[in-house]
Amino acid sequence: MKKISFWIKGLLLIIVLYFIFLRPIPYYIERPGSAEDLDPMIEVDGNYAQEPGKFMMTTVEILQATPFTYLFQFLPYNDIVSEAELFGDIDDYEEYNTLQRYYMESSVHSAVVAAFDAAGLPYNLDYKGVYVMSVTDNSNFAGVLQMGDTITEVDNLKFKNTEEFIDYIKDLEVGQTVSIKYERNGTEYKSEGDLIKLEETGETGIGISLVDQSTVETDPEVVIHSGEIGGPSAGLMYSLQVYSMITNTNLRAGHVIAGTGTISEDGTVGPIGGIDKKVIAADKEGATIFFAPDDEIDPDLKGEYPDYKSNYEIAVEAAEDIDTKMKIVPIKTFNDAIEYLEQLSPVSSRFEPEQSQVNLAA
Repeated sequence: MKKISFWIKGLLLIIVLYFIFLRPIPYYIERPGSAEDLDPMIEVDGNYAQEPGKFMMTTVEILQATPFTYLFQFLPYNDIVSEAELFGDIDDYEEYNTLQRYYMESSVHSAVVAAFDAAGLPYNLDYKGVYVMSVTDNSNFAGVLQMGDTITEVDNLKFKNTEEFIDYIKDLEVGQTVSIKYERNGTEYKSEGDLIKLEETGETGIGISLVDQSTVETDPEVVIHSGEIGGPSAGLMYSLQVYSMITNTNLRAGHVIAGTGTISEDGTVGPIGGIDKKVIAADKEGATIFFAPDDEIDPDLKGEYPDYKSNYEIAVEAAEDIDTKMKIVPIKTFNDAIEYLEQLSPVSSRFEPEQSQVNLAA
């Protein structure tokens, strides 16, 4: 009996430990991630940058909570978010990752375009089709199409842009059968279905939300190996690395430069989430300069949320909190970053760029 009692107690202990330390709960921990050197991630005509210094992208780590790790929220720069807050209307983590991969691909595309535009070099945009972001429940292609598919043809017709695609569909009749070709993970599929009346606009449609899917062709050829990293926030740093390589300019001058921010094709730098955690990650990896989006806050938004702060303000507060010597530099456009880097002296000198001031929104 004592032996049986011992095994029962041991089993109960294992069960308790499982529920405390391993059992997932519907919450996620957001905390400082990594600062990744871009030299081994970006190649131009098969070559990698070898100049002194680094450009680094920064990340936020997201991990599913357990009852034990739920307590991490009380640690500095560890935040707890619910599944609803993280996923929104997305059904599961797989779809979330698919969306993040799309954002990364789009970020790579925009970064290359912004860099080549700034360098005055030509490039070609190759339209691939429409990227499926979601499928409505009442769509006759529900269960066929899924997030991440690219529709390449409708009724054996190819289109030059998404506007042509939409115009063709909306000129057809509700209930009319269309044939589509679409790609998923490199494989082409075909399907047929009837068009529906879109609830939002009342127009004829397939029943999907969509965005452009295109690639950019350049000479010299640029390849960005983003790996498993997702999201759009590496855009600014990607564009700086690409620009410095295609123009053969040593912009970093031996400095370790980290940063974050989305990049538009026109060079506009946009805000991102978790910038305070990215400041922590950059500081741990020895960055001496950190580029932060200096997003302008809409007065109406500031009026409704008086405590709302720009990315730059949050980054400055985090830097002051950890007492880092890393300089936080506000960036609105790609050209802002280039101009700042062009005035840097080599790291071997004693010159230190003047700390930029907070540009508070009215």
